[in-house]
Amino acid sequence: MEKAIFAGGCFWGVQLDFDRVEGIALSVVGYIGGHKNNPTYEEVCTGKTNHAEAVEVTYDPEIVTFDDLLDLFWQFHNPTTLNQQGPDSGSQYRSAIYYHSEEQKTAAENSREACDETALWPDPIVTEITKAGQFWPAEDYHQKYLEKRNITISCH
Repeated sequence: MEKAIFAGGCFWGVQLDFDRVEGIALSVVGYIGGHKNNPTYEEVCTGKTNHAEAVEVTYDPEIVTFDDLLDLFWQFHNPTTLNQQGPDSGSQYRSAIYYHSEEQKTAAENSREACDETALWPDPIVTEITKAGQFWPAEDYHQKYLEKRNITISCH
């Protein structure tokens, strides 16, 4: 099993989208990229901690590859809007890929460039690609938030 971390706006929708992918064994919503240890949702929402809402996925690379996950990530959200997804705005809603290895970094950079060259998004991609730091799981009530409420349509 391997791990990958993606931020694409509200983490509820990103989690729901990744949970539908065969080969995803586990997904956890949480916070990454900020400067405060163990932040709360309320703190992250202020924008003052600089964390992104993100989803950490544990996946079986024999079933779904990191490249497959990248391809889906570009489709799950709008990677061309800086610090915004739909009506949600603020640095916590930024588009980002947090890599665990040089291989993931290279794959993410190549994938971003390839996606930027397609007609999938008319504007340039602004997704940041950053080395993964500490990932802080969000509070329990955020885990599988949409699924717990029988919401089957992603907010993305």
